[in-house]
Amino acid sequence: MSQPALVLITTSFPIQGDGSEAAGGFVADLVEELAKHVPMRVVAPGAKCIIEHHSDRIEVFRYAAPQRPLSTLKLWRPSDLLALGRVLIAGATATRSAAQAGPTCHLLALWALPSGYWARRVSRQIGIPYSTWALGSDIWSLGRIPIVRSLLRTVLREAAACFADGVELAQDTHRIASREVEFLPSTRAISKSRSSPLKSEPPYRLLFLGRWHPNKGIDLLLEAMRLLSQRDWQRIEAVEICGGGPMEASVRQGVAILQQAGRPVQLQGYLDKEAAEATILRADYLLIPSRIESIPVVFSDAIKLGCPVVSTPTGDLPGLIEKFAVGVSASEGSAAAMAEAISVAVNSAPSQFQTGLGKLATMFSLSESIAPRLLGLALGGRG
Repeated sequence: MSQPALVLITTSFPIQGDGSEAAGGFVADLVEELAKHVPMRVVAPGAKCIIEHHSDRIEVFRYAAPQRPLSTLKLWRPSDLLALGRVLIAGATATRSAAQAGPTCHLLALWALPSGYWARRVSRQIGIPYSTWALGSDIWSLGRIPIVRSLLRTVLREAAACFADGVELAQDTHRIASREVEFLPSTRAISKSRSSPLKSEPPYRLLFLGRWHPNKGIDLLLEAMRLLSQRDWQRIEAVEICGGGPMEASVRQGVAILQQAGRPVQLQGYLDKEAAEATILRADYLLIPSRIESIPVVFSDAIKLGCPVVSTPTGDLPGLIEKFAVGVSASEGSAAAMAEAISVAVNSAPSQFQTGLGKLATMFSLSESIAPRLLGLALGGRG
C-alpha cells in the first residue's frame, strides 16, 4: 500500500513561471522539505482547475482563482462577491479531490481562512483530521468581521492543532479560539551560509533590504543616518539601501543628501533571492526601521545567514532580539531612537551575537524545526 499523503491547502503558492514571492515562496519551500518524508498533494490557486505533477512526490491540485489576492476583493462589489463565491466553491472541490486522490494522513490549512474552512468541510465529510496555520490577515483583518469571526472560531476550535506565524499573533488567535495556539514561524529556505566569523572590529557594513514604503520606515532610517555622529560614521564602512517602492523619489533625494555630506551610502534596486542572500552575507548588521511589522521574511533570512539586526520595537522583533541576543532593538519607533540603536551597534562587535544567532536560526529552520513539527502531527496523529 502506498504511503498516505499530506494534503496542504493554501491560497499562497507560486504558479509555474510567474515569479511569485513572499508567502508563496515560503509555501513552495515548505512543500519541498515535507516531500522528502511524505507524499504531498497541494491545493493551490491557478488560472484554471488542473492537476499538475511537479515530481513523483508532489502533486498540485489547482483551483481557478483571480490573479488578484483574495484579500483585495471588495465584498460590496457584485463582481468581486461573485468571484469570491466561485473561488470558495472551487477551493472546496479541489480540497475534496486532493484528499480522495489516494490514502491521506492529514489536511494542513495555510491559512486559517478560507483554507481552514475547506479543510474543516472535507474533514467532516471523510473523517481525516486537519490543522490550521494562521497569518495576521486571518486574525487581525478577517477576525474583526463578526460573522467571519464566528466561522474563524469554529474552524480553529475543531482543528487537531493550531499554529500562528507570530508570537503576538498566537496570543491573539488564542483569544479568538480559546484553545492552545503554537507559534510556528513562516520562513524561506536559504541556499547560502556564512563561511567566515562575524567581525569583532570596525568598520562595519550596514544593510536595508525591503520596500521603500512608510510601513517599512525607510524615511525613519534616512533621518536616523543624518543624526549619527562623526564618530559613528568613522566606524561604518558602508550603508547599502536596496529595494524600491512608492517612496523612491524621496529615498533617492535623501541618499543624495547623505552622499553630498560624504557619507558612504550606496543605493541599489530590488534584489532576487540569490542576490539578497549574498548581500546579507556581506553585511555586519541588517537594519529594520519598520513602523508596522510582525516577523518579516528578511529578519529570518538574516538570522539564518548569521547577520545581527538593528530594529525598531515593532511586532515580535524586540522580544526575539532581546531573548536570543541577536542584535539591538531601539527604545521606540522614531528616527532619534533608531539612530541611537545604530550607534550602539556600531560601537559594539557583531561577533558578540554569534551564539544567539545560532540558537534562533534553529527555530527558523525548515529542516530542523518547522517540517519535523508538522510531520509529527501528520504521521503521529494529533501531535
